[in-house]
Amino acid sequence: MPDSPDLDLRLVRYFAAVAEHRHFGRAAEALHISQPSLSRQIRGLERQPGVRLLDRSPQGTRLTEAGEVFLPRARTLLRSAAQAAAQTRAAARPSRITIGYTTGLIVTPAVRELRRLHPDADVRTSHVVWNEPRSALLDCRVDAVVTRLPFATDGLDVTILYDEPRMLLLSRDHRLAGRGSVTLDDIADEPLPRLADPDPAWEAYWRIDPRPDGRPAPDGQFELIAAGEAVAIAAGPIFVNLRPDLISIPLEGVEPSHVVLATRAGDRNRLVPAFRKFARALLTGSRAALGASGAAGGAAGGNVEP
Repeated sequence: MPDSPDLDLRLVRYFAAVAEHRHFGRAAEALHISQPSLSRQIRGLERQPGVRLLDRSPQGTRLTEAGEVFLPRARTLLRSAAQAAAQTRAAARPSRITIGYTTGLIVTPAVRELRRLHPDADVRTSHVVWNEPRSALLDCRVDAVVTRLPFATDGLDVTILYDEPRMLLLSRDHRLAGRGSVTLDDIADEPLPRLADPDPAWEAYWRIDPRPDGRPAPDGQFELIAAGEAVAIAAGPIFVNLRPDLISIPLEGVEPSHVVLATRAGDRNRLVPAFRKFARALLTGSRAALGASGAAGGAAGGNVEP
């Protein structure tokens, strides 16, 4: 799609929403506008390059070939606009920071210290879905996020805060439930659940798939864990309090899960390095990890600092 000085970011955002939902009605609901209005806006966007970007069918909405080409560029454009706005706000209001965290990870000690030493700062916290730390940072929804590897780290600064052992989640009635620990050999034939739309690196890490001998991990379903017909690999003591018929035991001989602090590379917000300092000193595992959690997703790579 050629560059246009008249390209309306609002229309680009509407297009990206339809492309994400693959349905005009659901996209309109998410955007809080009417479906006929959304259809008109998309037609207006399509008139600029003179090509169709979306095709409707009884099964839903799909991208045309031109739409497939435009979508990643549209997302880049929207992300760049969000970053420009965030950086401009940061320059005008350097004493504001939003700190994200994924489920089961506590940032309170470091946040409390940041507020104590910067009493005039606007320090906010925000829960981030387990597979969105990278997008939450790049979309400027948060300025820092405490989460778990692996996820794509290019364009980010990542500091490892502490490690958590990987655990096996299983039914109290499972044949392995009485063990003090288990190894990959013990669960070689045990089915492990997959997510509906998994990230390949997340699958590889949290299912240990393939296994060290090259064999694929057997597939299972989450609802079969309580029945003793499947197991799951998770981080630290997660899910322990989720339901009384499930337990977790240590999985030996595998790399631990890394809990990290991630920020945008080159962020000039003075509160970011301050929070990083407090996170390294105060988020040490025993006080920072608690309760049930999901695992982080994505592909490893980028600037990771121990």
